[in-house]
Amino acid sequence: MKLKTRKSCWSNRVRRMGRAYALAVAAAIGLYAPPDAVEAEGAQQAQPICIVVPHFKDEYWLSVGFGLREEARRTGAELLIHESGGYHALDRQVALLDTCRARGAGAVLLGAVSADDPSLLEAVARSAREMPVLALVNELRAPDLAGAIGVDWRDMGRAVGDFLATRHPSGTAPVTIGFVTGPEDSGWSPLLEGGLRAGLAGSAAEIVVTRHADSGLREQLREVEFVLRQAPGIDYLVGTAPAVEGAMGLAARSDGDFPQLIATYISHSVRRGLRNGQVVAVPFDDPVEQGRIGVRMALEAMAGQRSEGTRGPVIRLIDADAAKAGEITLSPADFKLPIE
Repeated sequence: MKLKTRKSCWSNRVRRMGRAYALAVAAAIGLYAPPDAVEAEGAQQAQPICIVVPHFKDEYWLSVGFGLREEARRTGAELLIHESGGYHALDRQVALLDTCRARGAGAVLLGAVSADDPSLLEAVARSAREMPVLALVNELRAPDLAGAIGVDWRDMGRAVGDFLATRHPSGTAPVTIGFVTGPEDSGWSPLLEGGLRAGLAGSAAEIVVTRHADSGLREQLREVEFVLRQAPGIDYLVGTAPAVEGAMGLAARSDGDFPQLIATYISHSVRRGLRNGQVVAVPFDDPVEQGRIGVRMALEAMAGQRSEGTRGPVIRLIDADAAKAGEITLSPADFKLPIE
């Protein structure tokens, strides 16, 4: 993957590969262009794909980034990778969309920090007039999108709720849950919470305390500690991957009973917890594959194809047995992304 434009034999080769891939996509979807238009389209495909996500301090996003990089290497696409600085960095994310346009990007893959903030939707509309914008992982309620990559986060929460409802059906002994999740205005956390509560409806399991925070380890650990103080003796702690990672550390130092842990999405730490018995289950939405799909869809959009709906992997509920069987693929442990 080439991260900065350099005039070299290698960069020329990469551009030719990107052009060939884009033209193949165009042919596959039935697009026609006269010879003079083909040359213009080939030039367009040499433009980089701009990646804008909340942050890479969450291992989940690192796995998305690994998928982006691997597909970029396979197709010869150029990536410009940016972090917004967290889910509260809305102004920074808006500014980064302008940066993508200024740097001549051919498409944007946007992991939105908000699903429907007016300033972000306006920035998406501005960008979409010059290049395709696609939602990556997080929901984005923008009418100008050229496509969306990910899963329905309601289904992620519903998978956890259904799992607990099956374990604790109505009429059995009641159990209590502490729930730690992401920001209330993010493009995934409210959806996940709604799905979780729908899955628990009518069961013997009840959420007794809920906390929201940005999805960094420090912020999530703070909320886990609050939940354990606020509701001592809960049976389950259901939380984000960083929340569960922090809780595993607390459990290792605990002298008494500790709630069973269920993660609402995957990370390297959660996978380790599944394998050693500290984590009961997690819904797996294959973040590496979502990154790969993102690059493919961006190239398709640059070739003129817009996608309706959301494209992404099938969600699977993974327990310890499946984790031990190697059914969870994530980024390598030492993987790092070069950030612009």
